[in-house]
Amino acid sequence: MTGPLHDLHAAVLDAAAAVADAPPRTQPTLERPRKAGFGDLSTNAAMLLAPVLKAPPREVAQRLGETLSGRLGDRLERFDVAGPGFLNLFLGDAWFVDALRGVLAAGDRFGGGGADPVLRIDDEFVSANPTGPLHVGHARNAAYGDALGRILAFHGHEVTREYYVNDYGSQVQRFAESIRARARGEEPPEDGYQGDYVRELAHLDDGRMSLDELARRGVEAMLERIGQTLSAFHVAPFDVWFSERSLHPDKVRHALDVLAEQGHTYEADGALWLRTTTFGDDKDRVLVRSNGEHTYFTSDIGYMQDKRERGFDQMLYVLGADHHGYIKRLKAAFQALGGDPDQLDILIMQFVNLPEGRLSKRAGTIVTLDDLVAEIGVDAARWFLLSRSHDTTIELDLDLATRESSENPVYYVQYAHARIASVLAKAGVGGHEPPAFADRALPLEPGERALIMKLLALPGEVAEAADRRAPHRICTYALELAQEFTAFYRDCRVVGSEVEDFRLALCVATKRAIARSLDLVGVSAPESM
Repeated sequence: MTGPLHDLHAAVLDAAAAVADAPPRTQPTLERPRKAGFGDLSTNAAMLLAPVLKAPPREVAQRLGETLSGRLGDRLERFDVAGPGFLNLFLGDAWFVDALRGVLAAGDRFGGGGADPVLRIDDEFVSANPTGPLHVGHARNAAYGDALGRILAFHGHEVTREYYVNDYGSQVQRFAESIRARARGEEPPEDGYQGDYVRELAHLDDGRMSLDELARRGVEAMLERIGQTLSAFHVAPFDVWFSERSLHPDKVRHALDVLAEQGHTYEADGALWLRTTTFGDDKDRVLVRSNGEHTYFTSDIGYMQDKRERGFDQMLYVLGADHHGYIKRLKAAFQALGGDPDQLDILIMQFVNLPEGRLSKRAGTIVTLDDLVAEIGVDAARWFLLSRSHDTTIELDLDLATRESSENPVYYVQYAHARIASVLAKAGVGGHEPPAFADRALPLEPGERALIMKLLALPGEVAEAADRRAPHRICTYALELAQEFTAFYRDCRVVGSEVEDFRLALCVATKRAIARSLDLVGVSAPESM
């Protein structure tokens, strides 16, 4: 992670090393104080150095503050020693002005990079069965997996976006039987697939093709529809569409051979079992039934082995709430294959609840993603699906999502971006290019300092969102940044002020940061509203 805050943290480390003749053994923090009046930033470096120097922490903090003052000059206005030895830093206007210049110099890449180490990450998400349209539950998986992929890539990782196509097994057979029944004017089998979309596929059956061929054509047609839905939902193109059918028989047989070589399979009751209890699972799992059929779990293992051999450092699985029981068995199987279970990151999405009777159910018994987008729009749908942590249930407020007021967070953030665009246009500042500005003669206003400090938080928020798999942090950051801009714009005149160039440059930096934040969660940043 780079940026002005990173550089200031490095200055604190250098000053600490100078005071102690060695860098601290534990990385000191540099954080915003929780209470106003305790400075712009605070560090615990002195308390970490005190045991090494065998001196009281407050005394060490005083020495550290004096050393840091000598290094930063007018960029540090003053410092205070607080509590047991915290060093509170009150930054000078020069630091804020330099910080803004640094943000602007980084351009559209500000906030990105910094991943250490850079990892090859497989981001597998959505992966809905190609036997029906995407529904609202899939919508959350799609928004989350897509946003997480964007964040990881912006942070500097090498991300492969992958969709696992379940085109093998009994569900595909039932799908073909349902299409054939509709083509003949009959009802689908009791365990088949209902809904108008099956009727729409009836033309695929010419009455002569095999069920396998009809299944293949039906899957292709549904995947095309799924792809169109995801594209309209602002999901970036997948790098890999991986067919489950391609695993059989060779790749599955290869994975079974690897498990056998590792000594983790055995036969009992005519079936082949995997001893997953060795790795913490609650019971062993069947791989091949007594009738010779593979279980779904066997395909999962073949797929994991294929990913292992493609050389990924981490593999993300974005799964629905009904897959919670899969975590132990998947990790156990991954270990049995010889892998490190920490490479496997299984992310379980919780449910999305909708108000009763608001949306149609044209696909039979489900509310589709297309229905949701038609009702509230792509931007609102993505925002409201992403603004809460993935492991919490969402109660989707459709009325709020469509409200054009400050109460609607996505509208509020987009409106701030559009307002900045209007200000820049009024001042004749085209595109994203900021005007050059001189060092400040007038003191910075509190609103300017607060807005710059919030801008500087973007790299840290991106890093946290990537490491914690938490796209909702970016939604929270974007809303807080928009709120800081609103306060700045209320208190600080921009066009026609004595420091117009500086404030216009600050507007440009804020517009970029809002646009970047919205893009990371797949939401548009309109120039006008």
